This record gives sequence, C-alpha cells and structure tokens, in this order.
Amino acid sequence: MFVSERMSRPVITVAPETPVPDALALLKKEHIRRAPVVQDGKIVGIVSASDLLNASPSPVTSLSVWEMNYLIGKVTVRQVMSKKVVTVEADTPIEEAARIMADKKFGGLPVMRSGKLVGIITETDLFKAFLELMGARAKALRVTAEIEDKPGALAQITKAVAEAGGNFISFGMFSGNDAASKVVVFKAAGVKENDLKKSLAKTVKKFWDTRQS
Repeated sequence: MFVSERMSRPVITVAPETPVPDALALLKKEHIRRAPVVQDGKIVGIVSASDLLNASPSPVTSLSVWEMNYLIGKVTVRQVMSKKVVTVEADTPIEEAARIMADKKFGGLPVMRSGKLVGIITETDLFKAFLELMGARAKALRVTAEIEDKPGALAQITKAVAEAGGNFISFGMFSGNDAASKVVVFKAAGVKENDLKKSLAKTVKKFWDTRQS
C-alpha cells in the first residue's frame, strides 16, 4: 500500500504572509491540525495549530484585548512556521511514512509527485489504515497467540484456519517475548473458537487471547 492511497486530499494550504489569526481560523474551519505553507507553487514550510497558538499572547498578559488583537494580527505564518519540511513521494510505502513520522515525532508529511504537492499523510490517515489492517470494524473471532519463529509457521496457521472452515479477515505479526518467538493477531470468520484451537494446537505455543470482536 502506498501513501497516495491513504493521504488526505485536496490539501489545505496557507500562504507565508497569512496573519496568524486567519491561519488559525482556517485550520479550525477545515478541522485540521497542520497545513503546508505554499508560495508560488512551492512548499516553503509547514505550520501546525500549536505553532500558531504559541504565537498568541498569554492569557495572563497585561495587554488589553485590542492591543492583543493588534499585535497578533501583525504576526504572519512565515514567522512561526517550520522551515525544514520533510516530505514523502506519492509512491512511498505507507509503513515507511509511518516510520518517519514515529522516528521524528511528526504529525503529518506533505506528499509530493513530480515536484508538486498532491496530498498530506497524517496520523489520522495512518490510524484509519491500521483499523482496516487489523479488521477492527469486522465482527469475527479474534485470536492472539504466540508461535515459534521458524520457516513454515505461518503456512501452518493458514492451513489450520482453512481446515477449521475459517476465512481470514485480517492478520498481523509482532515481536514475541524472545528472539525465537512471534506473536500473531488475526481475525477469522466462519469458525468456532474450540474448533480453531484444536486445529492450531500443534502450531501455537500459547494462546494469549481469543474472543469474538
């Protein structure tokens, strides 16, 4: 799966000379937390709601409302935006975008294609993809189990589910408690819990959890 399949579009952008209050109002209206800053068709920065809020006067300031509004109206996006923009290409694998965001603690990445801004991939987009990957909205038998990390282990699981009459809804694999094991989490429809456990008895080291979800 590529970023282009999950990114948000069209992209809401702001100009560098946009006053901070106007930029905040735009983000609130569009229900977004960040926006690329574009000038003459090129990205020159990215600004978040927190960047804009941090530019606002403290509520305990001695300034009057009129003075605060006047001063904040003079501050532009250019003065508070992040100028070092990290972007990804539209054909970047979605897990690579997620890795960059997690490692650098970014909430979103502008998406480029042939030098042009075509979208933005955000935490919310990744959460939605994760929900689909894990079959969160589908009703089925959910199994969490520990297996031995060896060639053929996954094939044995898929065979066991098929023999029990089940159909996979989702499947994920994670690191186990040691280097010799993995934890699998999957959902299967059309199968009874006891039947599936019997089919998996020779493959699974330990069932961590089974439930209808």
